[in-house]
Amino acid sequence: MKERFDLLIRNATIIDGSGAARFDGDIGVRGDRIAKIGRLDDAKADVEVDASRKIAAPGFIDAHTHDDRLMLSAGEMAPKVSQGVTTVVAGNCGISLAPMPGGMNGTVPSPLDLLDNEGKWFRFPTFGAYVEELGAHPAAANCALLVGHMTLRVATMDSLDRAATAAEIARMRELVREALVAGAIGFSTGLYYELSNAAPAEEVVEIARPLTEFNGIYCTHMRDEAEHVLASLDESFRVGRELAVPVVISHHKVVGTRSHGRSKETLPRIAEAMRNQSVCLDCYPYMASSTMLSYARILICSRVIVSSSRSFPQFAGMDLDEVVRKMGLPVEEAIAKLQPASAIYFSMDEADVQRILSFEHTMVGSDGLPHDIAPHPRLWGCFPRVLGHYSRDLKLFPLETAVRKMTGLPARTFGLKDRGVLKEGAHADITVFDPLTVAATATWEKPIQSARGIDATIVNGAIVWRDGKPTGARPGRVLKRT
Repeated sequence: MKERFDLLIRNATIIDGSGAARFDGDIGVRGDRIAKIGRLDDAKADVEVDASRKIAAPGFIDAHTHDDRLMLSAGEMAPKVSQGVTTVVAGNCGISLAPMPGGMNGTVPSPLDLLDNEGKWFRFPTFGAYVEELGAHPAAANCALLVGHMTLRVATMDSLDRAATAAEIARMRELVREALVAGAIGFSTGLYYELSNAAPAEEVVEIARPLTEFNGIYCTHMRDEAEHVLASLDESFRVGRELAVPVVISHHKVVGTRSHGRSKETLPRIAEAMRNQSVCLDCYPYMASSTMLSYARILICSRVIVSSSRSFPQFAGMDLDEVVRKMGLPVEEAIAKLQPASAIYFSMDEADVQRILSFEHTMVGSDGLPHDIAPHPRLWGCFPRVLGHYSRDLKLFPLETAVRKMTGLPARTFGLKDRGVLKEGAHADITVFDPLTVAATATWEKPIQSARGIDATIVNGAIVWRDGKPTGARPGRVLKRT
């Protein structure tokens, strides 16, 4: 009797996510699992995908996102599944959509407004309520969730320009515990930002104590990525050591002309720390960052693009220099009038980007801002840019290495069992792409464009992206750390 599958990927070149060499084969899926890999010439299936001359790889895991709201407000997740992403890690940089016990009244402080500038989405009194909503209204992609330090500070403290009191720390610690019980995989900080940079390392450690009990992970947008980058790395490692938990250095970079080339210092420092504790890092494959717009941030940049302005939405996508000319104001006054606003900052050196991206232990994370009017192109182009520009065109590393950075490595780092690998029994999160044509098409001028060369994206056995558009399927799940 001929074998039968629900889904059959035929004639693929398989890159399994482990870093091992590619091989040819077919992939048979039953339900949400990979049932068989091999030659399945006589098998039948309800749905077939012809992967001739194409790569079948594990679905990509976006190690650093701000998709907390996107999963609910635009659950087809087109910016991600169009790139072959099947799992997103949300709640980064200390910014999570939950918990917010009292709701969000009035103006949402930056950078929490990167998720929601009106406050209506900060409606979950507990982290568990947010997880329940994601379960009741699944997205197209899976998610793994972090609870954010900055969100807890806003929810708990009456003034954010100081360290938390013992009572406030105790309250935040209980909210972290509740989040971990509800399914969060860890805790994130954004010590770089004004709402959190008054918090000393001792505050972070005490709030995050439940991570030790629940085998959680600590992810951090460090306090400084410029002049004091080494001290910030040491502070991050210290938090991990004191809690005995893994540390992820978020979107690692060195910014500002004076810091160009300092990845030659930071990467050895990270490698040294890895000998004594669990440390990993992620990065995105671009020379520009993106976050809230402020005068202080533009001072170390060669170029700034306004990506969103609630007051002047017509300026989104324009260079700040041009906006300032049109407004006829000094730059500091113009920035004040644009608020609330976000921007794209060109402050990195390409040699550092390549050095960090090619470091053996670096994962790939888009750090895209899905609610910007003219977002950084990393939102739609991050993963195909690594595959096409850096691996195929520049030959920075083999395709097998590129895939591992997006699949097996983040799955292991975040404790996502049976994800990030193509093997029998694993969850059927799969992407099929053309290695000769895969590329990011999103640009600074036209940032909202789906990638080229992604044939199909499959989440838990269901096709969510095919023929250049979403299928409407929403099989995503909230994943827990194991």
